[in-house]
Amino acid sequence: MGEYQKIEHTFEPVFDKNSRILILGSLPSVKSREQGFYYGHPQNRFWKVLAGIYECDTPVCIEDKKKMLLYNNIAIWDVIQSCDIVGSSDSSIKNVAPTNLSLIFAQCNIKGIYANGKTAARLYRKFSQKITGLEIIELPSTSPANAAFNLERLIGEWVKIKCN
Repeated sequence: MGEYQKIEHTFEPVFDKNSRILILGSLPSVKSREQGFYYGHPQNRFWKVLAGIYECDTPVCIEDKKKMLLYNNIAIWDVIQSCDIVGSSDSSIKNVAPTNLSLIFAQCNIKGIYANGKTAARLYRKFSQKITGLEIIELPSTSPANAAFNLERLIGEWVKIKCN
């Protein structure tokens, strides 16, 4: 195992006043932090899953990713503002400071909150649920580390977000 690093979340959430769905991850991976945007690891299936659900092309550049999210009334952010972590390993996360989700809730009428994986769901329940008053629906992680789910199976689970 590598060394712990103190990581501060460095990029903004994606949302607008029409956002109705909030998807929360834990913390951007090393690759995502290098790119300055969410789900930047080339093997992460997040963008392919959304493209499959909404029947559109998989976005490649950051601008197209933002457009796809906003067109479908989706907001994305992470539950962690800062923490100590080894690489991109969610299992190593400690000393969590949560994000302030009120920024989104003050400007949007969020109808459903979804977690991209177990860690995001657990941390949301621990730090944010009392504040928002909304339950979170845990979805299987789109991370390449989640080998138990192929793309088709992920899309089958993630299609729940369209109910909002």
